[in-house]
Amino acid sequence: MELFIGSHLSTTGGWNALLKRSHDEGGTAFAFFPRSPYGKRSKALDPTQAAEFGARLKAQGYGPLVVHAPYVYNLAGKDEAKRQFAIEALIEDIELLTPIREAGQETYINIHPGSHVGQGAETGCQLISEGLNQVFERANGIPVLLETMAGKGTECGRSFEELATIMNDIDNKANVGITFDTCHVLDAGYDLVNHYDDVMNQLDEIIGFGKVKAIHMNDSQFGLGSHKDRHANIGEGQLGIPFFTRLVNDPMMAKLPMILETKEQTPNTHRDEIALLRSLVK
Repeated sequence: MELFIGSHLSTTGGWNALLKRSHDEGGTAFAFFPRSPYGKRSKALDPTQAAEFGARLKAQGYGPLVVHAPYVYNLAGKDEAKRQFAIEALIEDIELLTPIREAGQETYINIHPGSHVGQGAETGCQLISEGLNQVFERANGIPVLLETMAGKGTECGRSFEELATIMNDIDNKANVGITFDTCHVLDAGYDLVNHYDDVMNQLDEIIGFGKVKAIHMNDSQFGLGSHKDRHANIGEGQLGIPFFTRLVNDPMMAKLPMILETKEQTPNTHRDEIALLRSLVK
C-alpha cells in the first residue's frame, strides 16, 4: 500500500511554496497552520487562490490535507472571550479551507480539544461540544478532527472516553472525527508497544475506526503514561521501529494521512523519515 505521508510545513511564501516544500521532502500529504500561532490571520495564504491549490493537490494524487489549528484556541477555557475567539477563528479557518474541499481535495482541520483550566474534565468536554456546535451552525464545509492528547496539565481528550463524550454531544456528527497522535496515545497510558491490538480494539469500541481520519506520526521521548507530550524522531523514542512497522502495515491505519511532527535535525530529516516509514511497508 502506498502511504499518504508528509510533515507539518511552513506557509511562508503562500500556497505554491507549501506545495514545493512537500515535493522537496517526497511527501504525499502534509499539514500547516492556517494562521499565525497566536491566532492572527495569515498574510501568506490568499483565499482567492485556495481553490486552485485544492485542484493541484487533487490532480497530483495527494492524500487528505490535515490542516492544524493554532494551539492558542481553547474551546474549554474559563474565559468566555477566549472561547468565543476560538469559535470565530475556527469559523474563519473553515471558510478559508472550504474552496480546497470544493475543488475535490479531501480536507480536515485538526484541533487540540482544549484545557479545562481547573473546571474539571466534564465541564471542559461540555464546553468543547457547545463551542463546536456553534461553529457548525455557521460553517460546516470542513470536518474538525479532535486530536488525542497526552494528558498534560488540564487537557481534555486524554482518553478515548473523553473524546467520545465530546463527539456524542455534537449535533452534526458527520462533521467531527479524530486524529490519532502516536506519541500522545502512548503518553496518555495506552500501551501501543506491548498491547497494540488491545489499544486498537478499545479505539474501535469507544470511538469507532470510521471516525479516525488522520495520524500524527511521532515517537515519544518519555513514553507510557508519562503525560509529557514530548515528541521524539521516528525510531529514537519509546515507541521504536517495531511499533511503526506494525502501524504502517495495519490495513485500518495505513490508508490514513500520516503527518510527521518530529524535530528537523537536518534539512533532510523529514525526507529521510518519510523514506524510512515507506520502507517498513511489507
